[in-house]
Amino acid sequence: MSKLREIFTDHKAFIPFIVADDPNFATTVANVLALADSGADIVELGIPFSDPSADGPVIQDADLRAFAAGVTPDVVFDIVATVRERSSVPIVFLTYVNIPFKYGYARFCQRCQELGILGLVIPDLPYEERNELAPIASRYGVDLIPLITPTSAHRVQKIAEAATGFIYVVSALGITGQRDEFAHNLTNLVAQIRQYTDVPTAIGFGIHTPAQAREMSDLADGAIIGSAIVDLVRQHGTAAPRYLAAYTREIRAAIDAEEPAAAAKPA
Repeated sequence: MSKLREIFTDHKAFIPFIVADDPNFATTVANVLALADSGADIVELGIPFSDPSADGPVIQDADLRAFAAGVTPDVVFDIVATVRERSSVPIVFLTYVNIPFKYGYARFCQRCQELGILGLVIPDLPYEERNELAPIASRYGVDLIPLITPTSAHRVQKIAEAATGFIYVVSALGITGQRDEFAHNLTNLVAQIRQYTDVPTAIGFGIHTPAQAREMSDLADGAIIGSAIVDLVRQHGTAAPRYLAAYTREIRAAIDAEEPAAAAKPA
C-alpha cells in the first residue's frame, strides 16, 4: 500500500492546495507548516506554470505572483527541503507535464523521492499518455494521481484500475474556482469508481465552505480545497499563515463532526 493511500485508512482526509512561491519563498514555507499544524492530511503544492489549463483566475494570478518572485522548479524543491527541516507532512505536487518533462522525468522523480513528495497530480497528462512517466514515477515511489471527471464516462474503469495513491474526483465541469453548485452525478460517479478499485477518492474543484467540505468528504474519502485558500494568500500576503491555520481548523472540524455540517458559511 502506498504511503498516500495509508492516510485515508482511518479518517476522511483534508487536502488543501497552495501555489509555491506565492507571494514568496518564506511565506510559502510558513503556509505549508500552518496547514500541516492545523489539520491538513496532505498538502497539495502547485508548481507555477505559464498555461495552467485546468486553473481559474485565482490560481492563474497566484502563478503570476510566483513568477514575479522568481519561481523555478528548483525553487519549489528548495521550499519543500526547507519545510522538511520542521515537518514530515505528506506533500503532493500539482504540476503540468511539461515541467517534469523538461526537468527530466527521472531527475524530477528522484528529487521527489529525496524530499518525500508522495504523488503528482498532472491535469494535462491523459490516461493514454501516462506510461511515458508512470514506470519512472513508480521506480521512485511517487504515485501518479489521476483525475476523473463527471464526463469521464467509459474511461472511468481503465483510469480507476490503474490508479495509485488516491483518485482526484473533479466536482464540476470547467476550471478551478469557488462555486456553490456541483455536478449532480457525484454520488454515482464515486460509486462507479469503487466498482473498479479500492484506491481512495478525494473530491476537489469549487469547494470553499465547511459545509461543502463535509458534504464532499461524506460522498468520498476526502475533500480538496484550492482557490479559497489561494485567495486567502492573495488577501493577506505574508500574514497569510494564521488565516490559513484558522480556515484549516474550521474545515477540519466540519469534516470530523459527528453530525452533518449546518448551513454553509462564506470562507
